[in-house]
Amino acid sequence: MTTSPPLLDTLAVVPTPEGVDLAIRTAGPLPRGLAWCIDVIIRWIFIIILAQMLAVLEEAGIGVLLILVFVIEFLYPVLFEVLSKGSTPGKKLLGIMVVHDDGTPVGWKASMTRNLLRLVDWLPSMYLFGLISCLFSQEFKRIGDLAAGTVVVYRDLKTRLPVMEDTQPEAPPWSLAPHEQRAIIDFAVRQGQLTPERATELAQQTGPLVGQHREDARQQLLRYAQYLLGRQP
Repeated sequence: MTTSPPLLDTLAVVPTPEGVDLAIRTAGPLPRGLAWCIDVIIRWIFIIILAQMLAVLEEAGIGVLLILVFVIEFLYPVLFEVLSKGSTPGKKLLGIMVVHDDGTPVGWKASMTRNLLRLVDWLPSMYLFGLISCLFSQEFKRIGDLAAGTVVVYRDLKTRLPVMEDTQPEAPPWSLAPHEQRAIIDFAVRQGQLTPERATELAQQTGPLVGQHREDARQQLLRYAQYLLGRQP
């Protein structure tokens, strides 16, 4: 992530694809460590319950349990980060969440990458490599964050985003890929920080997506964004 040095406290300024500087407050090792401890407790309470249920299967139950432990350890953070707005239960209690470097919600690929690399961050024991990486990173990134292009921030990031302009929803002319939908919504959220001329210029770069509405491209993308957010015409 490219930031504007130096940091004041833990505040970082992220240049977005639309050319807008977005201020975010990065979370340091202490809240991240506390969140991790809470998540470990939750996971192991669930695993202990599973162990008691599988005890009736004796040796076969042990094999099944070991597989489930691996699945839970990997899927628990991925599912919560992607489906729960970047936060596991531990992170939610500490008021922090995972986002992409540009401030957008973390996706499947990035979440799986950062959580697979927890094994490297753990080495040689107790996340020592991850801690060293955090301390030497301006945004407190562990190795998994560096590889995935993610950063852990305080949830008050939301309060820094402008409110989306209200307009009549309209369905896009064809089905859009998830990253295209996200780009349109991101544009709608941040376009208020641009001049109308610059916002229209950026919207026109979507080409056939705005079609005959080229002169009104900004408003057309806003209509698509409202529809993608589930608002009915």
